[in-house]
Amino acid sequence: QVQLVESGGGLVQAGGSLRLSCAASGLTFSLYTMAWVRQAPGKEREFVAHITRTSTTTHYADSVKGRFTISRDNAKNTVYLQMNSLKSEDTAVYYCAASRLVSNPGSPDGYGYWGQGTQVTVSS
Repeated sequence: QVQLVESGGGLVQAGGSLRLSCAASGLTFSLYTMAWVRQAPGKEREFVAHITRTSTTTHYADSVKGRFTISRDNAKNTVYLQMNSLKSEDTAVYYCAASRLVSNPGSPDGYGYWGQGTQVTVSS
């Protein structure tokens, strides 16, 4: 079955950096659009970034543009999220998501496979 396993979360001071990884199995990774979505306590899921199958296109939420970078390595079945200049408002559980066909890659609802999430906490 499809498994997405996130890692790399943790506690970091404001202004710091973290790199999240998501290892995928049970699917032909290179055929899937991948995304990162986050959810803060008491809030709805929020799209963070997505990357197309061959990394041709990336898209970011305005709140992270210029600070976060999504990338993927199809040979390793892994997608990454480099997060720089972290702010307290970036505190959330970060989820990796995958979709074979997605009509609206900027919406969390477009993704059918999800990981368990990794906690990112930014202290101010």
